[in-house]
Amino acid sequence: MQNKKMKTVMQGAFILTIASLVAKVLSAIYRIPLQNLVGNTGFYVYQQIYPIYGIGITFALSGFPVFISKLIAEQDSEAQKVKVARQSFLILGLISLALVVFLLIGAPEIARGMGDSGLTPIIRCVSFMFVFMPFLAVGRGYYQGVFQMVPTARSQIMEQVVRVAVIIGVAYTAAHQNWDVYKMGTWAMSGAVIAAVVSTLYFLRLFRVKIFAPIQGLSRQPLISGSYGKLTKRFFVEGGTICLFAAIIILLQLIDSFSVKNGLVAQGLSNGAAKSLKGVYDRAQPLVQLGLVIATSFSTTLLPSLTKAVQNRNQYDFKRTAQSMFHICLAISTAATVGMVTLLPQINQILFGNTEGTMAIQIYVVAVILASLIATYNSVLQSLNIFRPAIFAFTIGLVVKLALNQTAVVKYGIDGASWVTVLSLAVILGCMQVRIPAYLKGKLHLGWQFFGKLTVASLVMVVSVTLMRWGLLSLLPDLNRIGLSLVVIVIVLVGILVFATMSIELRLFTIREWLTIPYGKKLLKKLIK
Repeated sequence: MQNKKMKTVMQGAFILTIASLVAKVLSAIYRIPLQNLVGNTGFYVYQQIYPIYGIGITFALSGFPVFISKLIAEQDSEAQKVKVARQSFLILGLISLALVVFLLIGAPEIARGMGDSGLTPIIRCVSFMFVFMPFLAVGRGYYQGVFQMVPTARSQIMEQVVRVAVIIGVAYTAAHQNWDVYKMGTWAMSGAVIAAVVSTLYFLRLFRVKIFAPIQGLSRQPLISGSYGKLTKRFFVEGGTICLFAAIIILLQLIDSFSVKNGLVAQGLSNGAAKSLKGVYDRAQPLVQLGLVIATSFSTTLLPSLTKAVQNRNQYDFKRTAQSMFHICLAISTAATVGMVTLLPQINQILFGNTEGTMAIQIYVVAVILASLIATYNSVLQSLNIFRPAIFAFTIGLVVKLALNQTAVVKYGIDGASWVTVLSLAVILGCMQVRIPAYLKGKLHLGWQFFGKLTVASLVMVVSVTLMRWGLLSLLPDLNRIGLSLVVIVIVLVGILVFATMSIELRLFTIREWLTIPYGKKLLKKLIK
């Protein structure tokens, strides 16, 4: 019976992981046609407000649902699970109401803080998606808490497909009807609200039949979660930590919304030029998002093993699994980052039609390595219910970004903003390493031997990719975007093959780690042959 339950949990976790990956890939890729259709200034308008949406969707999609599922799983009876879901709905309802009111009333001030009063209606539009946050977070959290992952997976895919369809439809219409960029931005952001409505409708039966229905069979004994006061505290400490780290890149982007355009104007650029250049700077975000999806998706396959080791109090398995997570995460994120940095002039040309802002984007994508490691550190600490080091590190990192960003933009332009983002993430990672409990430091040590092997594998890949790029582009100098795309795809495949071959030759991963990576067993067999 226990094995059957574990098999169900693992199958559900796999389905949810695949759905999350699809949703994240959709969320990253749609910005490329959006920028191509509406241009740098239109992209700037959308991206200025995107972090507000991003925070909301993180709360409703991956932050609070994870925490609520934990609360639900702690309860013994179905009646207790329903009551905790009801309590969570009330707490989130109050939080959502406060956020909606704040954004509606404060929209003009927020827009002025961003240096662009035209953003006011877009901020007010996106605020309405927070109305649906309690329904989405509690619905997903409840089903995950009873190990039914399919409803959450379906709602994630449904939400992203609807939102992306609305945004691309709006962008196409705006481009052909010559809409004002702010009108385009408002209608594009309405996609978030429409998607939230559609996803909420999916969970209505759950709320009608269980959450809003009279609770039968609930004893008068207090719940494990405690009173509303204790539960609210847990929401802010545990749930808040999960949300903050899920939204770490988005929060740094929110600071950019208030400081990059304003800093460029202070540097001497006109309003129009500053908006356009901010739109160029924002090109880095879909690339970083895709890089993070690739890097974290491999390491998170080990999370169930880590949780099982914690539950069984098996220190050896915990150490081995945690180290494997860090090995895989660091190796994949480094390979993805180094590859993107090497090929970025061509990637920029293919995706956005020119090479503007290549240096700033190259600096920014280094965030993939740091953010991936931070996410892995946070997963390990959360599995042990340790939150304080993460909160401390996150706070320090945000302070660094807030304190330095605009000054760096005034002095170095968008390159400065990219450097400060990387510095902020490095500070967060460093603080987490310093502040973790002493008994964990030895267990999470990667070792200089691993770093040396990774450096050699990465350098060989860079040299191979660079030589191949030089050779192919010398032979084919006048390629259009489609032709250049085919060339880059070939180079990327060769780069992956070289990195994988060097990883085997240098024994970068253990056999166990290779078998953990999706398709790792097949790749290992082919390369050994």
